[in-house]
Amino acid sequence: MTHSPIARTPLLAMLLTAAIAAGGTAALVRHAPLSAQTVVVPTVPPAASVRGLPDFTDLVDLVGPSVVNIRTLERASTAGTGGTGPDEQMLEFFKRFGIPIPPGMTPRGPRQERGPSEEAQPRGVGSGFILSADGLIMTNAHVVDGADELIVTLPDKREFKAKVVGTDKRTDVAVVKIEASGLTAVKIGDVNRLRVGEWVMAIGSPFGLENTVTAGIVSAKQRDTGDFLPFIQTDVAINPGNSGGPLINMRGEVVGINSQIYSRSGGFQGISFAIPIDEAVRVSDQLRATGRVTRGRIGVQIDQVSKDVAESIGLGQPKGALVRGVEPNSPAAKAGVEPGDIILKFDGKEIDKSVDLPRLVGNTKPGNKSSMTVFRRGSQRELSVTVAELEPERPEVKAAAPEPAKAQSSNALQALGLSLAELTAAEKKELSLKSGVRIASAEGPAARAGLREGDVIVAIANTETASVKDVETALGKLEKSRPVNVLFRRGEWAQYAVIRAPR
Repeated sequence: MTHSPIARTPLLAMLLTAAIAAGGTAALVRHAPLSAQTVVVPTVPPAASVRGLPDFTDLVDLVGPSVVNIRTLERASTAGTGGTGPDEQMLEFFKRFGIPIPPGMTPRGPRQERGPSEEAQPRGVGSGFILSADGLIMTNAHVVDGADELIVTLPDKREFKAKVVGTDKRTDVAVVKIEASGLTAVKIGDVNRLRVGEWVMAIGSPFGLENTVTAGIVSAKQRDTGDFLPFIQTDVAINPGNSGGPLINMRGEVVGINSQIYSRSGGFQGISFAIPIDEAVRVSDQLRATGRVTRGRIGVQIDQVSKDVAESIGLGQPKGALVRGVEPNSPAAKAGVEPGDIILKFDGKEIDKSVDLPRLVGNTKPGNKSSMTVFRRGSQRELSVTVAELEPERPEVKAAAPEPAKAQSSNALQALGLSLAELTAAEKKELSLKSGVRIASAEGPAARAGLREGDVIVAIANTETASVKDVETALGKLEKSRPVNVLFRRGEWAQYAVIRAPR
């Protein structure tokens, strides 16, 4: 006669449960022949200590008096349609994050010139926080952008008209001023101490609901969503009207400005982004001093370095910033930077990703002489560049299409799917090139690598190419099965391609 397993014997199951609850070692033996082994249930380890959920009440009492509501107004003619139009907060939100405007919610037309019959109409709602006791307030640039009037409401319900001290659209930071005194300023925290997984809290005016508190954790740091800002990513609930409000750590310090969300529906979906407070303070200091932000520039167009390119040119790891183009007469051009160079260091600081370079250069004072380490055709070089001031972006100028030339194609080129032509003197001058060969046609492996007719090959296999013969010579020195790295120009910009010939 056999017995049921322990899991199906109620009495034994109860004994097992009791033994586990008592924290001891439970050893149960079922009736079986003497040759059967004893079944031993291992000791259950003591329960891990569980921390209690955070209490935000003290933080709200501490920081709440420093968080303000900002209403923006615009001058609109009273002769138009009756009422105030659509929900301006939602329109601002849709516009800010590029979300299609739902049917039936049509924004008003462009504002007309001011006249005696015009009056202020609500335009949007945002948040901000007090920087100083005399009324300096920090918020987002997009909150105050285009507003004719700003109304700041304090937590004690006092209202003030505010004036804009300065805005910086690149970082989305703005500073405004109200005429008040004895205000409670926030305490600025250290972003470097902020850790992923740490609890944080936000206070703001989502959908115009003042003094609303939400909380969550830091999901990631150094999140790349812009040229000049590595954002703090959180899962704190952020919605229209929260923009410009503070992100607060458990010490009651402001570590960021709530600025953006990721959403497919128009509402919060668990991902929000905050501007690191150290970056925001750096910008606000310049805005308070001069009303504008000064940044450095060296005049290069850059791109990421792919793994395939890094391996094929001998760089090893995909790091640095690939120089696709150099502006004529720019600091980089004067320093000797060439398209195809990979900038590995700037002022002694490593460039891990391409976005690191504009941040380092942008934070450098114009006129400063900085060092750069570049990787060029298999070796590193040290260059010195004098940083200039960042100018407004120039429209991209496309190079004229090259004139047809007689194509040449040897067996080595045909294996790669390439047909090449020499560059004329006029083409070299137009493209500002000393040497290179033009692609007359690209098929098979070359086309799959991204090359196309009209591209100009500047170097192949880390060897500069002045003629079609140079290309053929370089290819003759390579193993047939080895991938071939190609540095080429397309219009003004340079980039790499890796051609993998069929085996």
